[in-house]
Amino acid sequence: MSVPRTARERARVEITREITDAARRQLAESGAPALSLRAIARELGMVSSALYRYFPSRDELLTALIIEAYNAIGAAVEHAVAEGDSPRARWRAAAVAVRDWGIAHPHEYALLYGSPVPGYVAPQTTVGPASRLPIAIVAIVREAWESGTLTVAGDVLSAELIAQSDGLAALVAPGMPAEAIARSVVAWTQLFGMVSFELTGQLVGSMDPAGSFFEYAVEMMADVVGLPR
Repeated sequence: MSVPRTARERARVEITREITDAARRQLAESGAPALSLRAIARELGMVSSALYRYFPSRDELLTALIIEAYNAIGAAVEHAVAEGDSPRARWRAAAVAVRDWGIAHPHEYALLYGSPVPGYVAPQTTVGPASRLPIAIVAIVREAWESGTLTVAGDVLSAELIAQSDGLAALVAPGMPAEAIARSVVAWTQLFGMVSFELTGQLVGSMDPAGSFFEYAVEMMADVVGLPR
């Protein structure tokens, strides 16, 4: 049962939303490095000291935007995955959800997966939201592995890569072979690379429009991971 908010709490939520909305407009116009609390205060007709009561620094505002964006794309992927009726269909749905979200929110996508913002160090509070999407993707592979339908090709991995993959497996898919984890990360990074290339115009003059290429690559990555057709 939810507890009714007081008028002051409701006002704080509304003002916080207005601040983050204005910050997203700044992202679109000037990019994350130029984000300015003073400029946002001017746009909203607030004095800077009032805005600082909501976000004491630029970095805290950036963190709020990053957490919101990670949760938004994570929720989109989780919802899409839930609609799939097989591991391969779930992977396909997850990939499409990432691309659709990136196209709809290019500036927030760039904030998450583009160049780091100079001087900004993401705090631990971003880790949970950032993990939602890769956890959803690895869960697809884990489903195929647990059902015995995942193809494991028997790659020879270096000791370092085995250790890295086993570390990830311990967190999200205990017992899953290191090769399956490594191939999942290949697919995950390939997915984001394709979306980033499309959003930044790197495919213009080659695979543009990118829809058919994207679909082809998504199926190829499913084969790389070993998801059954």
